[in-house]
Amino acid sequence: MIPIKTPVEIRKMRESCQIAAKVLEETVAIIAPGVNTWDIDHFAKNIIEENGARSACHLYQIGSKRYPSYTCLSVNEEVVHGIANIRRVLKVGDIITVDVAISYNGYIGDNARTIAVGRVQPEVERLLRITEESLYLAIEKARNNNRVGDISNTVQTFVESCGFNVIRDFVGHGVGRSLHEEPQIPNFGPKGKFDKLRPGMTLAIEPMVAMGKPEVDVLSDGWTAVTRDRLPAAHFEHTVLVSDGAPEILTRYKK
Repeated sequence: MIPIKTPVEIRKMRESCQIAAKVLEETVAIIAPGVNTWDIDHFAKNIIEENGARSACHLYQIGSKRYPSYTCLSVNEEVVHGIANIRRVLKVGDIITVDVAISYNGYIGDNARTIAVGRVQPEVERLLRITEESLYLAIEKARNNNRVGDISNTVQTFVESCGFNVIRDFVGHGVGRSLHEEPQIPNFGPKGKFDKLRPGMTLAIEPMVAMGKPEVDVLSDGWTAVTRDRLPAAHFEHTVLVSDGAPEILTRYKK
């Protein structure tokens, strides 16, 4: 069953998502050549705690593994779940995805963005632009009576028309009291298929796009997923509310 949020729950989701958006916005602002990912992660941790929230990914458990960082920081060929490391120092030409998921008053806010560290190669810059554009095209499909497949197909069709590939091993998802709820939201598949969308659903829509081939490997740390061909990947994410009208981007940053 896909959870349908009540008006009270939607209000709480808006609150948690605004904290997540604030953390993401302030964290990406400190990214620069010479900064290491451990410092970025702990900078975000401090903002989360200052806002009375907690990291939803810190110590997140899959099997016997617990995720050690407070955010997911994925550099260059790392697609998702990159772990903060004091020895991982950013340099000009890198790209980094900052993925922030927080819990506040029992509800989750989840968002991500890939940014360039200084000047990057034109094709890498294009990868970031196309991935972000695919997110907003997908969000437009998060409407009452549409289906999950309409979101999925929109991402795949646009990304592939631009010469890139969507990652298939990781997908978007419902989000609310838990970080991962139903439905799963692939970034590929046929339109008009899968679950029907209804007002009150809150969805984490998150295209993950590879410059090269879509296959991934998971490193020996058990978390970090990298492209098999080691070419760059990008990842953009918003938490979105399905309503009677236009979709509401809950993690759109409001100063």
